[in-house]
Amino acid sequence: MVIVTGAAGFIGSCLAKALLANGHELILVDDFTVEGKTLNLLALSDCLKVERSEFFEWLEVAEGIDVIYHIGARTDTSEMDVSIFDELNLDFSKRIWSYCTDEHIPLVYASSAATYGSGELGYSDDHQLVSDLKPLNPYGESKNDFDKWVLFQTDQPPQWYGLKFFNVYGPNEYHKGRMASVVFHTFHQVQSTGMMKLFRSHNEKYRDGEQLRDFVYVKDVVSVIQFLISNEASNGIYNLGTGQARTFVDLATAVFNSLESQPAIEFIDTPIDIRDKYQYFTQANMSKLHAEGYDKPFFSLEQGVEDYVKNYLGVDQNY
Repeated sequence: MVIVTGAAGFIGSCLAKALLANGHELILVDDFTVEGKTLNLLALSDCLKVERSEFFEWLEVAEGIDVIYHIGARTDTSEMDVSIFDELNLDFSKRIWSYCTDEHIPLVYASSAATYGSGELGYSDDHQLVSDLKPLNPYGESKNDFDKWVLFQTDQPPQWYGLKFFNVYGPNEYHKGRMASVVFHTFHQVQSTGMMKLFRSHNEKYRDGEQLRDFVYVKDVVSVIQFLISNEASNGIYNLGTGQARTFVDLATAVFNSLESQPAIEFIDTPIDIRDKYQYFTQANMSKLHAEGYDKPFFSLEQGVEDYVKNYLGVDQNY
């Protein structure tokens, strides 16, 4: 029996569907009272669902748990209420870690590339760097605080992996609103207006639209997660990107090309509330994962965007 937290969300629902297809019995955990995620659960309708608020009470009598994939989190990078992150990203995660440790259950949890801040220390998943990282917002701080706490624990689950997700895009993110990927927003803007508005650069080192991010397709994320557990990789924190930074213009252009349209891009000011918390460059160092034997090619940006646009967004289809 496998537990997935955040199972109604973007990455969690994609992972849950892949696990179900591989024959696993699933327990889905989320706040199912939140409207807007119901489409992500259509393919998972026969799975047992446990409300997040009742999860630890349910765990007290649960038996036969093989692994917990703790993907659920508050991920809004513009949220400034630290108490929300303390409750959902720290305290909740610590309780899951302690349970997995006590019951000897493997654990995968979601960290984030937001922990790297402006990247002054680079983008290596070396454990020695974690305590020195300086995230730019409370979300990134909460993820890094949990990573730091984990690395101080002498009692650990038999297998554990913290995954620093970079800029993940793909199906099942429709409910994320402002926090959905630029691919999602470009598709819908092009469909309605024929053009795309990207954030202007407010950093003299980068021209408009040439801010660089490591964009990773959600299907690759799901593949790596399953690899780590099934191959009993070395415990630790791992980057999960492609290792290749690309510009936002590249990303938007890939969407236009997938729609067989000529690129038409304008630039607008980055909103004030996130302007000073904005990462201008991210690129995952993927050497640790590759050293564990993961050699499956990642989707290129163009391949991932084309699959997402033509097989999901363009036909109104979930993963």
